[in-house]
Amino acid sequence: MSKHYEYAKEKYANIGVNVDLAIEKLKKIKISLHCWQGDDVNGFMNKSAQKGGVMATGNYPFAARTPQELREDIAKALSYIPGNHKVNLHAIYLDTEEKVDICEIEPQHFSKWVAWAKENHLGLDFNPTCFAHDKFKDGFTIASADKNIAKFWIEHCKKSRKIAEFFGKELGQTAVNNFWFPDGYKDTPVDRLAPRERMLENMNEVLADKLDTKYFLDTIESKLFGIGVESYTVASHEFCTMYAMQKNIGICIDSGHFHLSESIADKLSNYKLFNIPLLLHVSRPVRWDSDHVVSFEDSLIASAQELIKNNMLETTHIGLDFFDASINRIAAWSIGTRNTIKALLFALLQPTDKLKKIELNGDLTSRLAMQEELKSYPFGIVWDYYCEQLGVPVGLNWLADLKKHEETILAKRK
Repeated sequence: MSKHYEYAKEKYANIGVNVDLAIEKLKKIKISLHCWQGDDVNGFMNKSAQKGGVMATGNYPFAARTPQELREDIAKALSYIPGNHKVNLHAIYLDTEEKVDICEIEPQHFSKWVAWAKENHLGLDFNPTCFAHDKFKDGFTIASADKNIAKFWIEHCKKSRKIAEFFGKELGQTAVNNFWFPDGYKDTPVDRLAPRERMLENMNEVLADKLDTKYFLDTIESKLFGIGVESYTVASHEFCTMYAMQKNIGICIDSGHFHLSESIADKLSNYKLFNIPLLLHVSRPVRWDSDHVVSFEDSLIASAQELIKNNMLETTHIGLDFFDASINRIAAWSIGTRNTIKALLFALLQPTDKLKKIELNGDLTSRLAMQEELKSYPFGIVWDYYCEQLGVPVGLNWLADLKKHEETILAKRK
């Protein structure tokens, strides 16, 4: 491997790229693995989580049935993924024998997750689960015109912030608490303003508790539309962006929540310009928000390049958000996370300063020629070296191990 790696280093050095430095930068980037890939967004609070614009398709066997099985599956995926990362929990993934409603959750209901994260040197992120509940009525949660319904979800979101703060304090790293609301109408509404007025007022109440932002970050996530709310989504991109600016919180950009013709990468630098913290949810929309396993494709690479070129890593948190029940779920995590890290490495291996200078000088011919030539540079050699150095399988070597794990461990789940 070292011989090939030295060749790749020399090749990149000729265009002004320090490969060793790129690898050191990559080691510091954390990806947050989403727990809901492991059990098809069911959670452990009830068995009807797939409501409210959320649906995993497929019937591949061996989904995790308990928090312990889910942690085991995540750990197995992490053994195939280079680097030190995080795990993203939804509120319905609590681990307790106590029967509690979603608005009654407390930090102690997630203490086993925190203990596991400490043992494995992981961070934790959090999400209020504003779906999969009887109080999700007529397409509305926190923006409901029914004050009792809205109050229920306000309380749940308040509890979620305290849990995220708990995660951050216990684990010594920022825990992102991400708000996503499925509120909206299936058909065209008469009044688009009133639901947003209610969401604004109620979110202000959620954020009224003064918590220690040294340990966690609130973000709000927009959506173009969802299943059952195709005509009107309260938490639109414009609403969430302006709310984040007004309240000095972060914005979540999900790569599956925009029209397929929109460039997610083109949006990212705007948030740096206005000092808005960013949570990037990495997904792969095949037909809009279809949440396929992340592929190493142009849109992903373009987003990674924007983060690297604009020095946005310090203010950006990266998490995965897909759920595929048609393939082995551990493989889905492994493939998606490895591809996300690959894209970041590819971006780190670009001669950004040189390309910027060429562009500024108006030499657009050289810019295009160099960008195209870089696509065939020995990036794969550097990726293999990186995996080898961090003690995870190179190439497809992880797949045979996973197949054996499925036959000997997962197959016992009935």
